[in-house]
Amino acid sequence: MNSPQWLFDMIPAMAMQSAAGPLHDPELAHKLNDPMWLTTRTFILLAVILVSLSIATVVAVLMSRREKLSIEAAMLDRFNHRLRVWWMMTGILVIGFLLHKTGTVLLFGLVSFWALREFVTMTPTRRADHRTLFWVFFIFLPLQYLLVLFGSHPPHWLFGDRHIDFYGLYSIFIPVYASLFIPARIALSGDSKRFLERSAIIQAGLLICVYSLSYAPALLDLELVRTDGTPWKGSNLSLLVFMLLIAQLASVLERGWSRLAGSRLLAEKINASRTWEGLFGSMVTTGLIASALYWATPFMPWEAGVIGAVVTIMAIAGTLTMSAIKRDRGVTDTGTLVQGHAGVLDQIDNVCFAAPVFYHVTRFFYT
Repeated sequence: MNSPQWLFDMIPAMAMQSAAGPLHDPELAHKLNDPMWLTTRTFILLAVILVSLSIATVVAVLMSRREKLSIEAAMLDRFNHRLRVWWMMTGILVIGFLLHKTGTVLLFGLVSFWALREFVTMTPTRRADHRTLFWVFFIFLPLQYLLVLFGSHPPHWLFGDRHIDFYGLYSIFIPVYASLFIPARIALSGDSKRFLERSAIIQAGLLICVYSLSYAPALLDLELVRTDGTPWKGSNLSLLVFMLLIAQLASVLERGWSRLAGSRLLAEKINASRTWEGLFGSMVTTGLIASALYWATPFMPWEAGVIGAVVTIMAIAGTLTMSAIKRDRGVTDTGTLVQGHAGVLDQIDNVCFAAPVFYHVTRFFYT
């Protein structure tokens, strides 16, 4: 898929002209037209998402006007709820993107905070854990995202001319230091009842909702090259959007394939709707879609397809894991993001598992 070069050359110029007009803010206009932030391919990828959501919305409206059976009505209602969530998520992401890297990292930090809140609310803790939870929410979570924000280019005013890559710290900050601190702090509370269970719950929540998700905005800091060694001149924002899109599509396509051709359940006692046929069908179709979108990434078409399949496996693993946790706690949803629909953690469980694997595969092979 070779896009015409004149199109890629024209759109940034149009964006610059637009920014110079209504924005009346030279600094913001510079950020919006930073070739390493919002590039033509980023605009096109976002346009593909918006057009797809618009088409899906029109189809849902047309279907709602037809006579339908009760089971079809329930499926359509769930589909409409999911569309609302996707529209909301897209709008929030666009706002974060307009605020540049700092805004995007802050956005993911807020999502982590809300998801961790849902996780802790859903799982049992005791009064003696409150001070430990204070450290988790207001010390470890902000510090993790601050380190991700610093990345390999920390602010000059804070560190001078020293070259520091904070990847070495934020990659171990929670798995090592927070994981050691949490049981020690709970022990200081003097309450030993269900000590291991309480420690493991808080550690798991911090690992899934904060540490794993923080690797999504960490993609913005990578200096990428293609497999032939040539520097990639695209925007890391496109890579982030690509990963989020593929992770969300993987779950949707897996559910679709499971309904169409599913017969062998992945884990019957955990989730009665996920099947092996759905998993393999989603790996193939998601891989094909990822291959078609390779132009937004530093990957070759076949590389994008393989990475799409890997993301599918991790996305389904995240969904199954969250289903197991909810089964254990006897709840159907982790919270309420939109009335009648699941919570934030239910919407991003696939991203939480896909983000760190996608990041490290990309960092290992393309930097």
